[in-house]
Amino acid sequence: MLPYLHLNLYFWHLNLATYGLTIWVAAVVGAFILDRGFRRAHIEADAVGMVAIAVVAAIVGSKLWHVIDTPIEFREMGWRVLWDPAGFAWYGAVVFAIIALVFMGWRAKIGGLRMLDLAAPAAAVGHGIGRFGCFLSGDGCYGIATKLPWGMSFPHGIDPTPPFVRVHPTPLYEMTAEFAIGAWLWWRGGKQRGRGAIIGEYLLLSGTARFLVEFIRRNPRILWGLTNAQLASAGCVIAGIVLIWLAARQQVTGPEAAAAKAA
Repeated sequence: MLPYLHLNLYFWHLNLATYGLTIWVAAVVGAFILDRGFRRAHIEADAVGMVAIAVVAAIVGSKLWHVIDTPIEFREMGWRVLWDPAGFAWYGAVVFAIIALVFMGWRAKIGGLRMLDLAAPAAAVGHGIGRFGCFLSGDGCYGIATKLPWGMSFPHGIDPTPPFVRVHPTPLYEMTAEFAIGAWLWWRGGKQRGRGAIIGEYLLLSGTARFLVEFIRRNPRILWGLTNAQLASAGCVIAGIVLIWLAARQQVTGPEAAAAKAA
């Protein structure tokens, strides 16, 4: 594993956290995808600025969610936990990023749901890149012990595994799932759909992927044999289904709808 890149620049020694580096890469890639989405939809808006604000909101939300989810760390570390390189919760990031994107969509006269639809593919791909950062840093979000041939050990991670213990590389599982979800949402977003349909599919698919992978992660069970992340995943899935159902009831306008009506 490679939690830090150690750079010696003349008289300056720099320890660069690989997770932070992947977050930066995720933001750049997300901004590119969102900008492509704006162009495809013939929308003039600042994708880079919007992604930058959404990323900051996501980081704040992810740290706050992590503190609420694991209060023992806050009791032990105090406010330092907010600056700790480990401990980022995806659901907190989703909630705060959604709030920020809805506000920016309203302000740019795009519309809150429309903005979320346009940002969904970028969110999925960015999430996948972030999970690769978790893998590189070995921050403890890997799975339970396994004897499968692709099991891995993280003895030098930020949260190391015991020596010679091989575990499920769950960050790679989520990374693969999120890249596939991002590609699917990009393809779906190229067609006329009711507002809220794409973000609904994102919540449904990403929530399902996280719910399933939690069965082989090390997180404690808190209710009905489920982890806190699984309960939040169930909420995401329900919200996604509701959004998809509401979008399906809308009368979609556009070239495809007009052609169908004329036929």
